Amino acid sequence: MAVSGAGIFFDGVTSTRREVTIDLAPAALRILSSDGGVLAEWPYTEIERLSAPTDLLRLGRKGSGVLARLEIRSPELIVAIGDHSGAIDKSGASEGYERRRVVAWSLAAVVSLVLVGAFGVPFLAARATPFIPPVLERHLGDAVDAELRSLLDKDNAGARFECGKGANETAGQAAFDKLVHRLEAKADLKFPINAIVLRRSEANAMALPGGRVYVFRGLIVKSENPDELAGVIAHEIGHVSHRDGTRMTLESAGLSLLFGMLLGDFSGGGAVVLATKMVLQSAYSREVEGAADAYGVDLMSRVGGNPRALGAILARIGGATEPAMKILLDHPETKARVAAINAMAGASDGAPLLDAAEWAAVKRICSGN
Repeated sequence: MAVSGAGIFFDGVTSTRREVTIDLAPAALRILSSDGGVLAEWPYTEIERLSAPTDLLRLGRKGSGVLARLEIRSPELIVAIGDHSGAIDKSGASEGYERRRVVAWSLAAVVSLVLVGAFGVPFLAARATPFIPPVLERHLGDAVDAELRSLLDKDNAGARFECGKGANETAGQAAFDKLVHRLEAKADLKFPINAIVLRRSEANAMALPGGRVYVFRGLIVKSENPDELAGVIAHEIGHVSHRDGTRMTLESAGLSLLFGMLLGDFSGGGAVVLATKMVLQSAYSREVEGAADAYGVDLMSRVGGNPRALGAILARIGGATEPAMKILLDHPETKARVAAINAMAGASDGAPLLDAAEWAAVKRICSGN
């Protein structure tokens, strides 16, 4: 049986590849240089097999402070080393065990990431949102606004995507601003409302972080009076007050955006892009929508408008006040939502928040030049 043979030795300190002679002494494996000098001596009880291709035996020393390793290709010498040291697994079972262990830890890591995404990130987002200063939230809103406009402006209208800028739209913009300012004055918010009308045909509106509110042209078309439009805007102001858009953005983008905000990075790169797309594709929970409805009803009452107007327009458009909320009129959730609004509003109809001329101007806010 072979008691010596050739091998390749790496001392773990330098990258030098050394051709060595391996001598199998009674108690230890000795690694000899070409001139016969002893480079290392490893007791058999301290030798361990390392991962390697099937035709190669790679050995290391347990507990060594350096990553020294020895590589042997001679089948005879591999067998002899195994005979001298029962601790060396010639079958490769230990290597298989190591691979299974790596796979198991990898699966555990994937499960952990899923759990963090499903429960940890929403928990952190909900806890962190109240502590985000308004100035940081406005910066986040600026970043989301830039991405969201590019996604919504399918026709690449650019500056014309926003209504109220044309020569015959200024009266409508003035009346719309008056309506928003009446609501804002009673809303008691931490930052001002920046509401704009966009040339989108959906009867919809949405709130972004930092006080931005989008109102789509289709919502104005579907509104039969100024209080119906005001009721939806009041609902969106409820989302602003509750900071729902910020929380949803943080949940959608995950920890990358949350840590980016802490570091002052609001361009966000892929995180903001991902968050914006997810906000468009997501919907608020029934509880969040209900809280915004309650806020909207209360705000309409405070400004002297018709608090039942929100329920009236929701019944007409099928309950869609957020992107992706395509609830049919006969859906029980929509009926329950409208019933809850009417119950909170009571019997008072209030007074129109705009006069007939102002409302007519709002209706023409997207009429073009």
